[in-house]
Amino acid sequence: MAQAVAPAMATAHPPYAGPLFDFEAFDAAPLAHDPFDYLIVPGFIRAEALDALNRDFPEIDGPGNASAEQLRSGPAFEALLAELQSGDFAARFGAKFGVDLSDCTASIAVRRYCEATDGNIHTDHRSKVITVLLYFNEEWPHEGGRLRLLRSATDIEDYVAESVPEGGTMLAFRRADNSYHGHKPFVGERRILQLSYTRGDFSRKLSSLTKPIRRLLNMS
Repeated sequence: MAQAVAPAMATAHPPYAGPLFDFEAFDAAPLAHDPFDYLIVPGFIRAEALDALNRDFPEIDGPGNASAEQLRSGPAFEALLAELQSGDFAARFGAKFGVDLSDCTASIAVRRYCEATDGNIHTDHRSKVITVLLYFNEEWPHEGGRLRLLRSATDIEDYVAESVPEGGTMLAFRRADNSYHGHKPFVGERRILQLSYTRGDFSRKLSSLTKPIRRLLNMS
């Protein structure tokens, strides 16, 4: 269930004006295909940008997703949201995955805290085409909370890749009937943004459903 978002605190820092993303690393990173299409780029968010984004990260009370429309954040994070919703950003990811995203809706959800019931193995709802995850924690010494891309819906240990949610890492994958993913339990601050490219009117109704119902329908 979406959580209330507190107003962002004023920042004394000057607005960040540099590039947010390392697109050279993005272009160089190979697209994996086994068992489904995915891409992991450590440090996709540039280090200097990550500092500014964490200063301007929105205050979100408790676990739960907040949509981009709910957020009140600082200028660096507002710039991030604008770039993520741009046609150029979609075109880059569409070209990487070989899919036309021009007719898709770009939906953004931000989460600050993880709870024990998060991370159950699932594959995203069929309305999703590409999912992009950005991680903002500066470091991640924990075993839990590391997203695993899995070969099945039943075994969290049978994974082909694991994404550590730190340092501006980006994980993107193409939704498929077998695009199973999940993580071991973690409780605490786990800063993450999810950008979903979706097709179909049903995708617009997802935010109104409670978390248990989304799980029953195999939704993120």
